[in-house]
Amino acid sequence: MADTATLRARNADFWARTAPGWIHQADRHDEIGRPLGAAALDWLRPQPGERVLDVGCGCGGTTAEIARAVAPEGSAIGLDLAEAMVAKARDRFTGPGGGGPRFVAGDIETLDTVPGAPFDAVYSRMTLMLLADPVAGLTAVRRSMRAGARLAATTFRDGRVNPWLPAAMLGAAAHLGPLPPLPIGDEPGPFAFADATRVTDLFTAAGFTTINIQAYDVVLDAPDDPEAVTEWLIEIGPAGAAYRDAELTTQGYARAGAARLLERFRTAGTGYRLPAGLWLITAHSGGTSTP
Repeated sequence: MADTATLRARNADFWARTAPGWIHQADRHDEIGRPLGAAALDWLRPQPGERVLDVGCGCGGTTAEIARAVAPEGSAIGLDLAEAMVAKARDRFTGPGGGGPRFVAGDIETLDTVPGAPFDAVYSRMTLMLLADPVAGLTAVRRSMRAGARLAATTFRDGRVNPWLPAAMLGAAAHLGPLPPLPIGDEPGPFAFADATRVTDLFTAAGFTTINIQAYDVVLDAPDDPEAVTEWLIEIGPAGAAYRDAELTTQGYARAGAARLLERFRTAGTGYRLPAGLWLITAHSGGTSTP
């Protein structure tokens, strides 16, 4: 396994190269991907007047949803490593005069506390398993919370219960150029949090209490549009940068390759049903917080 500095640099490069795909797919991902974080939002129940942090906000859709829940006196701050996605989030959701949610570009692993701390609650959709140093990142999150504040997050479990993820990548990869290094073992990636015991240990090491990890299954419903669905999944995945660098004909081959492997999740005339096996992770901060 690579050292933390190497993994952190690899993460920064990956998300800088992948961000354009997420930006292009922002509206589609907000719609189709919402079930990936719904259980965490339901548990967290942001209340009017609360200050809430969204870790890994991407292009801002989840932060905007939280901002509506805590309005008019509360605040929602979205944090993401990818500066381009944060800029897109600001364009999409910052209102006249700076109203609405706030967005911050930064690496949670290297921050002492997040600007806007202390927070009453923290939300994260499908991000924590991507950290190069999860204990450092989670510790920064915990330091940014009020004493007793609550956290709710979702992550993928393992590839067996999320079979469409590798299918989309493998179907496209055969037609594209070199891809970024795929994660090994516990390296940051979609299935780095597959072991619930390890996840509990990481949160405990970061100072969280009342940690609970619950298996949670959802289905993503996507329209019966193989061109659009395969492009969405390719662009937000590890093949995204290579896909965008490819010629149009090659992109078509990549979409067709992904469509073939995804066909078992499709009902013609109805659409795609993509099963996702998640962890719902909930916890509370310890007894100390930013003043």
